Amino acid sequence: MNSSVHQLVKASIPAYACPEGTKMHILNLGSLNVDEGWLLLGVNSSSVSNPSPQNKRRDLMIIAGLIEHPEMGLVLFETGCADDITKVCHSYTVPSTLIVKWGHEALDLFPRIQYGAAHRLPAAIEATGNSIDDVKAIIMGHLHLDHAGGLEYFRNTGVPIYVHEEEFKHACWAAGTNSDGGLYLGEYLDIDGCLNWQTFNDSQLDLATGLTLYHCPGHTPGLCILQINLSKNGTFIWTTDQYHIKENFEQNHAHGWLLRDYRSWVDSGKFIRRLQKTFSATLIFGHDFSVADGLIKAQKYYE
Repeated sequence: MNSSVHQLVKASIPAYACPEGTKMHILNLGSLNVDEGWLLLGVNSSSVSNPSPQNKRRDLMIIAGLIEHPEMGLVLFETGCADDITKVCHSYTVPSTLIVKWGHEALDLFPRIQYGAAHRLPAAIEATGNSIDDVKAIIMGHLHLDHAGGLEYFRNTGVPIYVHEEEFKHACWAAGTNSDGGLYLGEYLDIDGCLNWQTFNDSQLDLATGLTLYHCPGHTPGLCILQINLSKNGTFIWTTDQYHIKENFEQNHAHGWLLRDYRSWVDSGKFIRRLQKTFSATLIFGHDFSVADGLIKAQKYYE
């Protein structure tokens, strides 16, 4: 088939599939362990009959997407944590002060329990037969510390980093004022030209043939999901942390302590449900270990 002729994906509305030869890889970048109260509203709560319940914890996979796109080149969706989250560095707001990169509280609440050589972003990309040096664009669903840490590999490279304008503004405000629970770190938000930020304010952005971003606020003000229409394996939707785990979607169970705007989360969820139904899409949740692990084991890549 002539590569310049774009195929339509099977759906209830017309939409272009990615060009022939597109491959999508799911990268395992390690795992965290967290209290389920962060993930599911109301769980681990005490009651009169059970005043001291045992708090359940959950292992979460840190994931990223790598897309070999014939038109756009090698595209990375999110970047995972920084390589060394315990590194002592200068404070963003008080340069004379030394701090632990993630902070002692974050390390205690969200310990990284699995992180070997194979989980490092360069190694994970190399395992797909590609090189981190060949990445042509980065898409950030949102800029929390466990998704934007890998941007450290792209300082002074000129690689464009696409992020919604609302997310970028909120991240800069949160980091600059030490607000929002320390989930945004100034060290990842270089605004001195080291990182090539490319913001957009569209509610829907067709970045390349078969790749579409949708603004879905709730977890953060500028969160965006990514829809990928593959010609052979169908449509996938990377929800990033709109849905941390499958229960958030399947049971319509909102986040716990990580939820910021409940009404927006509900509205975004209604939109994603319509989108999933329209395209019979497979959802890749932000951190669901079993879902991501199952997809990784099922196929080396999707096309």
